Amino acid sequence: MEKRSELYRGKAKTVFTTDDPELLILQFRNDTSAFDGERIDQLDRKGMVNNKFNHFIMGKLEEAGIATQLEALLADDEALVKKLEMIPVECVVRNRAAGSIVRRLGVEEGLVLNPPTFEFFLKNDALHDPMVNDFHIISFGWATQAQINEMKVLTFKVNNVLSALFDAAGLILVDYKLEFGVDANGNIVLGDEFTPDGCRLWDKATNQKMDKDRFRQGLGGVVEAYEEVASRLGVQLA
Repeated sequence: MEKRSELYRGKAKTVFTTDDPELLILQFRNDTSAFDGERIDQLDRKGMVNNKFNHFIMGKLEEAGIATQLEALLADDEALVKKLEMIPVECVVRNRAAGSIVRRLGVEEGLVLNPPTFEFFLKNDALHDPMVNDFHIISFGWATQAQINEMKVLTFKVNNVLSALFDAAGLILVDYKLEFGVDANGNIVLGDEFTPDGCRLWDKATNQKMDKDRFRQGLGGVVEAYEEVASRLGVQLA
């Protein structure tokens, strides 16, 4: 597989074209950012940890019948992925209250949400990823109603699979975001990543934060927490 030109550079990942028009290379960098890029740092090993963590999680989701973009690991910090036409919204499920929902609604952090909540956010850093609804998505042509329905079904299916997986590892899956795309056959496929960068994970016994909130809140030990989560799950990092 030949890596060619840079196609897209995000806050923590870079996408490259390859000699196969249907395949891309996803590189996980050590860059870490918060607050829409206002705070940026480099954390050793983070790219490697997130790449292998993502490979493990996507494998578990594939086993559960959820189609993902991931094809194979290529290197410590690189993965081979299918090319998708990405839908520019994030699907967010919250099992407990944390982050923006606490600030918006004034609820207590850690409040159990039963049933879990679902929210859409537009992927737009300049606008600080505003919340949108089904009507916005359809009116602006970002996705069809059928695609919206499929994304919701798949997002909650992911919740069932991963909540159980993390629970068995002594962790609470507090919330997470997913991104979906459309493949060459018109199917909705899970894309981007699932790592501690894009979810909240708390230790069941102590409620210690084991995710990117450690960076956002200046708690330190960010990569060490990611590695601890990976170890509990059985992710092979070496």
